[in-house]
Amino acid sequence: MQDHDDVALCVDLDGTLVHTDLLHESVLALLRRNPLWLFVLPLWLWRGKARLKREIARRACPDVTRLPYDARVLALLRDAGTRPRVLCSASDQRWVDAVAAHVGGFDAAIGSDGETNLDGARKAAALVARHGERGFDYIGDAGADLAVWLRARRAIVANAPARVLARLRRSRTVDAVIEPRPGAWRAALRALRPHQWSKNLLVYVAAVAAHRIFEPAVLSAASLAFVAFCLCASGAYVLNDLLDLDADRRHPRKRARPFAAGRLSIASGLVAAPLLVLGAFALASLLPWRFVLVLGLYAATTLAYSLLLKRVVLVDVVVLAALYTLRIVAGAVAIPVEASAWFLAFAMCLFLSLALVKRYAEVQRVVESAQESVAGRGYRATHLAWIGRFGAVAAATSLFVLALYVDSTKSAALYRQPHWLWLLLPLLGYWLLRVWSLARRGRMHDDPVVFALTDVPSLAVLAAFIATVAMAA
Repeated sequence: MQDHDDVALCVDLDGTLVHTDLLHESVLALLRRNPLWLFVLPLWLWRGKARLKREIARRACPDVTRLPYDARVLALLRDAGTRPRVLCSASDQRWVDAVAAHVGGFDAAIGSDGETNLDGARKAAALVARHGERGFDYIGDAGADLAVWLRARRAIVANAPARVLARLRRSRTVDAVIEPRPGAWRAALRALRPHQWSKNLLVYVAAVAAHRIFEPAVLSAASLAFVAFCLCASGAYVLNDLLDLDADRRHPRKRARPFAAGRLSIASGLVAAPLLVLGAFALASLLPWRFVLVLGLYAATTLAYSLLLKRVVLVDVVVLAALYTLRIVAGAVAIPVEASAWFLAFAMCLFLSLALVKRYAEVQRVVESAQESVAGRGYRATHLAWIGRFGAVAAATSLFVLALYVDSTKSAALYRQPHWLWLLLPLLGYWLLRVWSLARRGRMHDDPVVFALTDVPSLAVLAAFIATVAMAA
């Protein structure tokens, strides 16, 4: 039922109308464009928070059409009838105007102007000056909104922490509450991407290849390396998701990721990412120093990938292949044991082919949707054919290098019956043909490694792989 009251309905923006903070979003967009802006931000902040927001707003603005809006708050605005609707926020006026224009139906939009940061008591004074004491209803979410609620006719709380709601109830009557969305802990776990930790099992490969995996000291060192890589990788995934907000919101599946969907705050991600990486290096300090160096190289490469390299055609897939191979190297130096150059070359070629499968699936989706390019990447629809050709070459090269390894003196020294290893070639060849065949038919997951862990034929090939190596040993 629509409300025909003539008292203005005023709504906050960050955390209330949208499940995000536009200042945080814009800072990330600015740093994604050029990380060197990080050194300029303190100078702007020294001149005041309103000036900081204005300088950032001049250079960056999130795509307001894809922000995670709260459907319940939008419904309240729609049902306001003929009442004046006012969007009032401490965000910069440019961002507030952009959101008001996209949502529509607002009679006024008020934000920070570069001189005055419109939050707390200043926002309350501005609304009282426009509508009078108790002349407006207010929807907010934060502790800074307490000053506004106290001067509003009705206090409507949306997505507020329990402590904020409790403080408000001690001061005045709360007229309506829109509860925060449940599942924050589940969203936090999803942001760590535990399903991706399976990739870190590669740190055990060197121990398995050296036939030392059942030695207690070796198994302990490899397991410690596995946990360290899981922490470091999760930190990298969190940072990557923060820097990829706009691109993820354009993706049919990635838009449901916790940060893109507003299930987790950007501030929590900015705290979690470095803590996870620090935890990884704390564990790494218990292993040989060479492992710390490899983990550092992995972390630095991942950061460079998130900030820049993922937007450079071909360089991005080479980096992805290198990051997989680094896990094998890390496992070798953690034990320590010598890693075969043949095996590392094989791994690099194999993972290069799988990285190209990932890009092929993304570009193919762009072609099917009649778009021109992959959001947040350098690939265009016209690149599809040569990505497929390069991927096939990388796959064939991995088979060739594997054959050279099987025929080498290295395998003869490690295995009692190395002739069994020749069976690995048709097994791997079948699996690569299957992966690329599914990719060309549009049935490949964005991540072929995740696909392999859920695909029954792929798991059967893995079991046959293990059995073949066991027979050779």
